[in-house]
Amino acid sequence: MTVLGIETSCDETAAAVVRLEPGDTAIGIRGEILSNVVFSQIDDHAPYGGVVPEIAARAHIEHLDGLIERALSEAGLGWDDLDGIAATSGPGLIGGVIVGLMTAKGIAAARGLPLIGVNHLEGHALTARLTDGLPFPYLLLLVSGGHSQLLVVEDVGKYRRLGTTIDDAVGEAFDKVAKLMGIGYPGGPAVEKLARKGDAARFAFPRPLLNRPGCDFSFSGLKTAVRQAIEAFDPLTEKDKADIAASFQAAVADVLSDRAEIAMAQADLVIPEGYRRFAVAGGVAANMALRERLLGTAHACGYEFVTLPLRLCTDNAAMIAWAGAEHLARGETDALDVAPRARWPLDPDAAPARGAGVKA
Repeated sequence: MTVLGIETSCDETAAAVVRLEPGDTAIGIRGEILSNVVFSQIDDHAPYGGVVPEIAARAHIEHLDGLIERALSEAGLGWDDLDGIAATSGPGLIGGVIVGLMTAKGIAAARGLPLIGVNHLEGHALTARLTDGLPFPYLLLLVSGGHSQLLVVEDVGKYRRLGTTIDDAVGEAFDKVAKLMGIGYPGGPAVEKLARKGDAARFAFPRPLLNRPGCDFSFSGLKTAVRQAIEAFDPLTEKDKADIAASFQAAVADVLSDRAEIAMAQADLVIPEGYRRFAVAGGVAANMALRERLLGTAHACGYEFVTLPLRLCTDNAAMIAWAGAEHLARGETDALDVAPRARWPLDPDAAPARGAGVKA
């Protein structure tokens, strides 16, 4: 089963071809990435310190057709070799989502191929099955610019949310801190690089919700504390920036570790012994310091820690193609009138999270 995937939910324009076939693995199938092409719009958005939705949508229009051609070429395939078309249909910046989904609809209609509208978050959630053949169920920490969630991944299309952000996502906090210090965009890699040279003990930044019941996150107060620390310096030296970056990252690591530990205790009730695996996905999962901290937390709680290749942590189309293939293998497809969505929670039955909005 060979699927073309399209991803345009934010500021990466991406196309990929993934093959799902029977395999001698724990899940009975194996995945192969035949091509995975990503065009980053960082240079377009860097002057603004964040993603500008209109610029992103226009860039998707400009580059997507060429990326699809390149993905097919690198895979050594033609249109007749495809079994389906998968595209992100939410959540995300609605203008960008529309570009990718409408392109996929056009291809599906012209070629007579099944269409699968994929939840962008499900693409992240199922990537561990593509890379590591992870069987259901497993615990997932999804951390990105727009989302911070802990979920039990029970099956394709079936997720149980244990916790979410009640204000800002962790990736958003990294971007904001980087912007406040003027160290570049995107903020995550910039802060991580600078933190390696800093003293993490210099600033006693707050750890929101640390040691409190539940698995929810909050990063708004931490961002405010960092802003106040920066404003106290005139001028702000490179040493100050490095120490602030290191102290901020240490605070994030403490919060993520604490929330994950509580989630593992809760997940023990629904994940049988022998299946206790903890995967981390999303752009923030590329942060090596956070990976190391979460690895220790997982092992201390009796969980196997599953890390994704760095290129599959950030937004990409291989994860969309794989999620589409998983649905297609179950006979689940969408009609050509499937609608794009700005909001699309993985667990629609979860209680509303105060202040979370689209991040829930």
